[in-house]
Amino acid sequence: MSEIKTKFILDADRSVLVVVDVQEKLCKAMDEKVLEHLTNNIDILIQAAVELNIPVIFTEQYPKGLGETLEKFKKYLDEKPVEKTSFSCCGESCFPDKLRKTGRSQAIITGMEAHVCVLQTVLDLLDNGYKVHMVKDAVMSRKKENWRVGVDIARDAGAVVTSAETVLFQLLKRAGGEAFKKLSKLIR
Repeated sequence: MSEIKTKFILDADRSVLVVVDVQEKLCKAMDEKVLEHLTNNIDILIQAAVELNIPVIFTEQYPKGLGETLEKFKKYLDEKPVEKTSFSCCGESCFPDKLRKTGRSQAIITGMEAHVCVLQTVLDLLDNGYKVHMVKDAVMSRKKENWRVGVDIARDAGAVVTSAETVLFQLLKRAGGEAFKKLSKLIR
């Protein structure tokens, strides 16, 4: 596979989805319309991951203070989210271990906040050799300018900045089949 395809094209067999800190109390600090768009896109990505057997890792930043993962996503939890106090998910030893055990080399990153926990995680993952895809319409910050800074720095550092729909169709690869029929309905 070419260097371009290795970096820019996702493969379901090499991907892992990371949902960073989409927690009850943190969500209350976000713009409602943007939050609804974000959670809908994350839901699409999680459903795609489940359908295509892509591992999903959830994290929670200081859950005692910021609450648990948003109720909407709890049904997808196979195991307890990675609890953390470091901003980067990689700052908690269990996260890199969990990621390594998946055997995947491409990380699809969603969550909040784009300029803090998401960005620091993206930078650490890039530094550790992962191909990182930050889903621009599935990450957010309380302020749009901070979201923009997080996205811009991630891109400058070498992450692929993408969209939920782009991710979905890259993972599907082709039209037709049961997975396509089921997942394409999510974006209508």
